[in-house]
Amino acid sequence: MAGAEKDLRAGLLTGLKALGLELSERQLVQLLDYQALIAKWTQVYNLTAVRGPAEMMTHHLLDSLAAVLPLRRHLQQAGLEQGAKLLDVGSGAGLPGVVLAICCPTLAVTCVDTVAKKVAFIRQAALALKLPNLAGLHARVESMEQPFDVICSRAFASLADFTQWSASALAPHGVWMAMKGKHPADELAALPSALEVFHVEQLQVPGLAAERCILWIRVQKDPKEALAAL
Repeated sequence: MAGAEKDLRAGLLTGLKALGLELSERQLVQLLDYQALIAKWTQVYNLTAVRGPAEMMTHHLLDSLAAVLPLRRHLQQAGLEQGAKLLDVGSGAGLPGVVLAICCPTLAVTCVDTVAKKVAFIRQAALALKLPNLAGLHARVESMEQPFDVICSRAFASLADFTQWSASALAPHGVWMAMKGKHPADELAALPSALEVFHVEQLQVPGLAAERCILWIRVQKDPKEALAAL
């Protein structure tokens, strides 16, 4: 193993320890291979503005890994440890969708994006990393009607737009998991009254000196009535 690869592996292990997240050797290799795949494709397709391996580790992998334990807790509390479906909206290079698929093998993850080359990358990642629970979909999220238990996004759009655009894909018992930077007070104020932010979770991303949080959102009243109002 080359020195740079050892450094990346060490950085990943240190970050996982700080997050309290235990992964198998296979999952560690998948994460490192995924980062290498992003770097390779970015040389041609400009998948991400972050180019340096160390920066990519903190800003992409560890930033997405910080959401794994909160997601696992939600699925456990909801009785969805097996067979749950997650939709990652505006997934781009698969962040956090691919990372969640690696860390949660029983979770069926669909990454949707309107940019064909990004969806092609997701599909290649699913093949290269041997992730049968990962799919890439080239579509507008507004057109989707298949129900998902969790709909997530990472720095995708305002909360109002994110929830409105993806409302048709939310299962009756489903929730939105919005990954944000600073606590978005203005965006929260713009949410329709039919929606309830039932939990705000502050995240500490190892090696990243920036604010991060997850906002958990659900429909307050009858889902069909509420979603019709969005």
